[in-house]
Formats: sequence, structure tokens, C-alpha cells
Amino acid sequence: MRRRQANIATDPEAFEAFYRRHVDAITWFLARRVDDPNTVADLVAEVFVAVLDSAHTYRPGLGSEIAWLYGVARNTLSAERRRAFKETKLADRVGGRRPLDSDDVAQLEERIDAESVARRAFQAMAGLPDGDRAMLELVVIDQLTISEAAIALGIRQGAARARLHRARRALRNVPGIAPFVMEGMR
Repeated sequence: MRRRQANIATDPEAFEAFYRRHVDAITWFLARRVDDPNTVADLVAEVFVAVLDSAHTYRPGLGSEIAWLYGVARNTLSAERRRAFKETKLADRVGGRRPLDSDDVAQLEERIDAESVARRAFQAMAGLPDGDRAMLELVVIDQLTISEAAIALGIRQGAARARLHRARRALRNVPGIAPFVMEGMR
């Protein structure tokens, strides 16, 4: 039996006889596990190509030809499922997206620049005293008036103005954030 198995890789007639003996069983094996008939046909072909490549690995003492062939089919099916999963995952990642044009790139660059300024401003604000930082956040970020911010912090309007002035003065020399920090003083 081993001799017959080894011949299928080099003898076309031996391979044809092997193929005819087992093609129906392998087709049914795969058809029970795969819905698409075209995929089944492709997998059957892949199984028999794999048989040609691995005929030397068959060991008659470990089981019958068909058992070995089912193992090859199972491995081929597993490889197909992994490939299909990766393909689906990739399609999900790029599906529904269009290539970026120059306007999109310009908008992204503007957004990145704005986020960079905001990030620098927040880093600089982290070094302020808590009261000054809270006042600046309420006026600049939350867009409250000085009176509204004073009420929110439970302080007098004069104290609120002083805190805001100190915070802005401390951040005035930080590169690129002066316009961001100066907004909101209404």
C-alpha cells in the first residue's frame, strides 16, 4: 500500500486511480462543511494537489488511505477558513471607506494642528494653580462668561477676573497657545 501511495506523486495513472477512488468521499466531506459549491470544488482540487505534495508522508500502519486523506482535507479546510476569516476582517476594515482626496488630507492636517495646540495648552494648564486652571477652563473651554464662572466656582467676580488674568499671563509665552488661551474673554 505504501508503494502505491508513493507512486501517486510520480505516476499519473496511479494518481488518477487514487483520485477516482476518493474524490466523491472528499467532495461529500467538504460539502457537509462548506455552503458554497464553488468553494467545495476549489477545496477538493487543493486537497488533491496537497496529496501530490505530501504522498510521502502517508504511513499505512497508522490508518487507511481515506483516513489520511480526510486529515489532508481537514487541514486544507482549516487553512481556507483562516484565509476567509482574514479576508473578511480586512474587508470589514476597509469596507465603506473611500480613498482620501487632497481636501480630506488638508482637513486632517488642520485638525491635527488644532489638536496639537490644544494638547500643548492642556499640558501648560496642568502647571497652573488649581483655582487659576479651573477659571481658565470654564471661560476658555466651557465658554462661560466671567460672571458665570465666578458663580460656578463660588467666588466673587473680581477674584474670578484676577484668577483668569494670572492664568493667561502665565500661559502667554507658551509657543502656539496664546490665541487659544485668549479666546473666551467676553
